[in-house]
Amino acid sequence: MSYQALARTWRPGTFSDLVGQEHVVKALVNALDDERLHHAYLFTGTRGVGKTTIARILAKCLNCETGVSSTPCGTCGACVEIDSGRFVDLIEVDAASRTKVDDTRELLDNVQYAPSLGRYKVYLIDEVHMLSNHSFNALLKTLEEPPPHVKFLLATTDPQKLPVTVLSRCLQFNLKRLPVSMIGERLQMVTKAESIGAEPGALEQIAVAADGSMRDALSLLDQAAAYCSGELGESDVRAMLGTIDQGTAIRLLRALGAGQAEELLATVAELDEMVPDYASALDELALLVQRTAVAQVAESSVVDTGTGGDAVREFAESIPAEDLQLYYQIALIGKRDLHLAPSARTGFEMILLRMLAFRPAEVTQAPPSRTRAGKAGTAGRSGPSSRTVRPEADAQPTAARKPSPAARKPSPAAGKPSPAAEPEQRLSVEELADWDTALLNMKLTGAARQLANNCQFGSVDGDVVNLVLDESAAHLQTDTLMGKLRKAVSQGLGRDIRIKIEQGQTEAETPAQRKTRKERQRQQEAEKSIESDPNVLAVQKAFGATVDPASIKPVKH
Repeated sequence: MSYQALARTWRPGTFSDLVGQEHVVKALVNALDDERLHHAYLFTGTRGVGKTTIARILAKCLNCETGVSSTPCGTCGACVEIDSGRFVDLIEVDAASRTKVDDTRELLDNVQYAPSLGRYKVYLIDEVHMLSNHSFNALLKTLEEPPPHVKFLLATTDPQKLPVTVLSRCLQFNLKRLPVSMIGERLQMVTKAESIGAEPGALEQIAVAADGSMRDALSLLDQAAAYCSGELGESDVRAMLGTIDQGTAIRLLRALGAGQAEELLATVAELDEMVPDYASALDELALLVQRTAVAQVAESSVVDTGTGGDAVREFAESIPAEDLQLYYQIALIGKRDLHLAPSARTGFEMILLRMLAFRPAEVTQAPPSRTRAGKAGTAGRSGPSSRTVRPEADAQPTAARKPSPAARKPSPAAGKPSPAAEPEQRLSVEELADWDTALLNMKLTGAARQLANNCQFGSVDGDVVNLVLDESAAHLQTDTLMGKLRKAVSQGLGRDIRIKIEQGQTEAETPAQRKTRKERQRQQEAEKSIESDPNVLAVQKAFGATVDPASIKPVKH
C-alpha cells in the first residue's frame, strides 16, 4: 500500500474530530439538529485551518443515508464516497483555475437538475474570491433563487475581495488560527499513534513554525520524520526549520544586557555555521525580550522550560525596562529591512550593534511596574551605561533655592479668614541681588525671559533697578520686553519700580552665559565618553568606522 501524507490520513471526518473552531462547529451542529439549513455558507480564514474540511463534513451531514444530522455515520455509501472524493453530487471547484464566466455558466447549468444519488447537490467552491466579476454575476443569480435541493459551500482566504452582494446572501463563518498549545497536543497524539519518537521541544518547534495552520503542522511533521529518520530530536528539527535554539537567544540577550560587543559578534559567528534563518533568529530574540518585559511586571507569567525560566528572571532583574522596549522595537524594524542588507548575516549583526549603539533617553519617572522592574530601570551596566552623560542642572538644586514668597508667608490662624487687603510678602533687595534665584520666582516667558537671562544685576537706587545687558543681546532691549521685565520685577518686590539697563561687558556670568558654558561642558563630556566607550571602539575596530562629533548629543534631564 502506498504511503499517504499525514495531513490526509489525519483529516477530520466528523465535527467531533475537529481541533478548535468551536464557534463554527456549535453553530453548524445546532443548525443541522434543528433543521434550520441555509442555502449558502461562506468559510473564511487563513490556509490550513479547516475551511474545506468543515465543508466536506457538512456535505456528509446533508447526504448521509441515515438522515440529516450533525453526526454522519461514516460507513454508508454517501459518507464513504465523500471521504474518497468520488461522490457525484458533491461538486468541488477550484476557483483559482476556473475564473472565466463560461466555466461558471457551465458549472451552474446543471443546478436545476435533481441530485443523482444524494439528498442535496452540494457545490464546494474553494478560493471563491478568484472568480471574475462576470463569474460572480452568474453565480449571484443562482444564489438569489437557488433550487431547494442545492447547497453552496464557499471557502476563501480573502473575503474582502468578494462582492457585498455575494456576502449578503451567505452565512459567514470566520475560522481562527489555532494556538500553539492546541497544535502541539494534536502532534503528540499523531506521533504516538504513528509510532514516531519525538522530543517535546521538537514538537513545540513544529507547532510554532506552523503559524496557526494544522495542515502545515502535519506537513512539517511529515518532513521532520523523513529528515530525522523517524526519531525527532529538538536540535535536528531546529536545523531543518532554520531556527535558533533558546540557548543562543539567551546568549545574545545576555551580551546585549552587559554591553559586550565582542561576545555578541562571536555568538553570531557560531550561529552562522548552522546556516540559520536570520529572520527567525530575530523572532526568537524578540520573543525572549517580550517574555522578559512581561516578567518585569508579572513574575507569575514566567514559565519554567529548562533554563529559559531562570534566564528570563535574570534578565528581568538586570536589564532596564526601557532598554527591553528599545531592543524589541529595533528587532521588529530590523526584520522588516533585513532583506535590504548585503547579506543576512551582516544585516543581523548591524541590528544587534544598533541595539548597543542606541540608548533610550534618561527616564525621570519609574515605569508603572513591580518593584523589581523599577530596580532594573536603575541597574548599573558596564557597557552601554557609560554612554549616558548625565547633564549638570542648569538651575540650582531645589534644596539650595530660597523658598518662594508663598512658602515664607505664615499661614493664618485656624478659623480666622485672611484679610483681603493684607499685602503679600515679596522679594527683598538682598534677594533680588541673587539674580539667578530671583528669576526663578518671576513670571517671565519667551523673549522677556531671554532679556532677563542676558542681564547681570547692578544695584537698586530708590525705585530704580540697574541692570547690565550683555552687548551680544542688545537686540532684546525693546520697549515691550523692558515693560514686561519691569512688571515682573515690580511684582517680585511688591512695589512699582523703574528698570535702567546699560549695555556692555558684564563683570560676572549672566544666566544665559552660564547655561552656554555648562552645555559646552556637557557636550565635551559626551564626546569624550563616546570616544572611550568600549562598544564604540569595538564597532570601529570591526568595521573601520569613525565617530561624527556632530551626531553626539548629551542627555538632558
